Amino acid sequence: MSGAEPSAPRPPGTASAGLLGALYRALWYPALPFALLAAGGFNAADRRERLGYAPIATPPAARRVWIHAASVGEIEAVRPIARGLLQRLPDAALIVTTMTAAGRDAARRRIPDAAAWRLAPLDCPASMRAFLARVRPALALIAETELWPNLLCAAARAGARVAIVNGRLSERSLRRYRLIQPLIAGALGRLDLALVQTGDDARRFIALGAPAPIVIVTGNTKFERGEPPPLRPELRDFAAGRPLLVAGSTAPGEERMALNAYRNLRERFPELALALAPRHLDRAAAVGTEIQAAGLAYARASAPPSAAIGAAAPAGPRATPVLLLDTMGELRTLYAHAAIAFVGGSIAPPRGGQNLAEPAAAAVPVIFGPHYENQRQMGDALLDAGGARVVRDAAELESVCAEWLADADARRAAGARARGAFERLAGGSAATLDHLERLFRSV
Repeated sequence: MSGAEPSAPRPPGTASAGLLGALYRALWYPALPFALLAAGGFNAADRRERLGYAPIATPPAARRVWIHAASVGEIEAVRPIARGLLQRLPDAALIVTTMTAAGRDAARRRIPDAAAWRLAPLDCPASMRAFLARVRPALALIAETELWPNLLCAAARAGARVAIVNGRLSERSLRRYRLIQPLIAGALGRLDLALVQTGDDARRFIALGAPAPIVIVTGNTKFERGEPPPLRPELRDFAAGRPLLVAGSTAPGEERMALNAYRNLRERFPELALALAPRHLDRAAAVGTEIQAAGLAYARASAPPSAAIGAAAPAGPRATPVLLLDTMGELRTLYAHAAIAFVGGSIAPPRGGQNLAEPAAAAVPVIFGPHYENQRQMGDALLDAGGARVVRDAAELESVCAEWLADADARRAAGARARGAFERLAGGSAATLDHLERLFRSV
């Protein structure tokens, strides 16, 4: 269905958009060296990718689809789309770009059948032109909120059909984009489709300047059914035979909160284990220091299970109370072995919460903080169904965990309700693929 009519004023005229666009493009050239440093272009290969000069090789007869996502979380959202496109369109070749090196690594792992994985070119006009000259996409798919003006306009000028997929736009983002609304409205006007998660997202995209007829609510593509891959033996041995609290995608401060709650919970539930999975792996060493400061031994997922660290450093995975998940791509699988999941990025602003669908899909009761703006659809569905609770600090986290750990039937019932809420929202990628297939075949 398409979104409601915008309640905001109409976007400013084309003259304002043209002046602002010209200024934006001109400012990129003096800013380019600084942007390149900020984007991590410290080695020659990465610099070539950021400047759009990295070679792209695909089969000669293939029609190219460019998929752009911000980082790891967005790659998870576009993975079902990428897989579905390759199944439905055998003559397509996928080129995946991300804003971060971690996202590029995740794309290689999670979309292995793509033809290429690259860091995204900077939004400088010259970089974007160089990239598009090499890729020559028939279809350009932009995930979620990656509203780069030159990217959208240059892709359309290069002859690609351009679509937003799994689009979302929070009220906070809408206020920020409105500061440059003529520029953004002009870019949104080059879209062929804007496939968004919710009716509220549709309303905001239209208010920002997207033409109402192209804005279509298809649901969240992250909410996809399917069994997670099996847990490797070392992690299975850690989780087996005892209740496990998984604190996933945590932000600074949330690990300490989880550790404080966990130490108190162990007094009542001595078999309870804890797995900490920081959102950004470059924080793993700092999280390890936090665990040691809490007086707990821990094992790293990236190290042999016998290499426990910290106080008493017991031998064997079952004797180690805490696991530091410092590897990529294993959190979803670990959630399936959890008794309870806490999902981070949600205790304090501005992160807006992380993926709530993964533990819910595994029928695990979910706990998260009050700041889950980026996960509002799933979060509200989980809370309405009784499959989740909101906590604000370590004391509340301890209280909710203790309630569920003391009553296995109540915990399993909450997990079943979480799974039911997930099932009701699943299927967004199928609707998205239907629209994209028609768009691709119209090129």
